Amino acid sequence: MMMFENKEQPPLELFTIVQKEKLNATTTKLVIYAPDIAAKVQAGQFLIIKNHETSERFPLTFSDWNKKDGTITIFFRETGFSTIDLGQLEVGDKIQNIAGPLGNPSEIHKYGTAVMVCGGLGTAAAYPIARALKEAGNKVITLLGARDETFFILEKEMATVSTEVLYSTDDGSKGKKGNVTELLKELIVDKKEQIDIVFVIGPSVMMMVTSEVTRPFGIKTISSLNAIMVDGMGMCGACRVTVDGQTKFACVDGPEFDAHKADFKELMQRLKSYISEEQQALHGEGGNCQCHNQ
Repeated sequence: MMMFENKEQPPLELFTIVQKEKLNATTTKLVIYAPDIAAKVQAGQFLIIKNHETSERFPLTFSDWNKKDGTITIFFRETGFSTIDLGQLEVGDKIQNIAGPLGNPSEIHKYGTAVMVCGGLGTAAAYPIARALKEAGNKVITLLGARDETFFILEKEMATVSTEVLYSTDDGSKGKKGNVTELLKELIVDKKEQIDIVFVIGPSVMMMVTSEVTRPFGIKTISSLNAIMVDGMGMCGACRVTVDGQTKFACVDGPEFDAHKADFKELMQRLKSYISEEQQALHGEGGNCQCHNQ
């Protein structure tokens, strides 16, 4: 029984960690008590988290939520100053602040056949979208890609909401050796699967390549853009992206956009803006910038 279900225990403080799981060397799962957020969140939305008083604020995407228990679930990779710091917290510790749900939810309709293309940690964000698509009556095919078999997450969960799950790994340790976009190409060209919509979540370069795979076939493709975010509410302008030649803010206009209209090259260049500051923070040389973790 979860600690928050025990009536003999004192009431939990807001943003208390009730479950923690290390999935591999760098990936961590946290379940956090946040009843007001859990009551409102929808698939595709994100949160802004601040570990403690002196921390920066950074975005993470919701992977799951439980309205009855009042909890939200997030996955993150401990690669930068702030995510490593977050990974040091344990069950019972309290997070300083969480703002959410933020961003627009995914547009869920009965499309027909929907394909989820997931790269690495992108599976965490893709899971609630795939679940919502299945509940809406769609056939869901999930394509999971990772560096090697140890980096896959939510495999059982994705299997429960998918008609079929296909794998690819860089080293060939599970599924097809190569990039996950090659699985999509095979699905379209070789298997001649009728695909009505593609949702792609992962590294920017993977989303860009996926958009080029689907473009010649006119398959609607939606990407969740990883942009530099600071306030997450459209006031700072840090998360601006170019979509169809227009400037958009990923936090309030997105985070999902038509992948065929997004300027991925510009986005990838902007994501490099704070690399030096991130390295300084990570090595204790001042600053604490980790602008996005996904």
